[in-house]
Amino acid sequence: MTENELSYKIIGAAIDVHRNLGPGLLENTYETALAYELKTLGLEAKQQLVLPLKYKEITIENAYKIDLIVENKVIVEVKAVLELHPVIYSQVLTYLKLTDHKLGLLINFNTELIKHGIHRIVNILINE
Repeated sequence: MTENELSYKIIGAAIDVHRNLGPGLLENTYETALAYELKTLGLEAKQQLVLPLKYKEITIENAYKIDLIVENKVIVEVKAVLELHPVIYSQVLTYLKLTDHKLGLLINFNTELIKHGIHRIVNILINE
């Protein structure tokens, strides 16, 4: 399945979660519910993946934590905030670059309409 096909399924699952839970809950609630929905679709969804970072000659263990990686192709960052700060978009792009992934989804569940909380972030500097 391509990244775009996966993103379609992830967005559908996020819409289902938002329809059932609505806004106002903790991020962990939405992340766990989204992971559950993705797994019921037969997709692999790794949660709270802690990864090391190579910096010059050293390795920094536990350098960053990704909310979800779906099918080892799409990174999903889950938020439940009033407003997305611009640095959060940069955070997702950094995760994409560090893991050499092409596509990330930033999903803010604290919106009246979930479609306003879904943002695609593309790593155009991918090493293929």
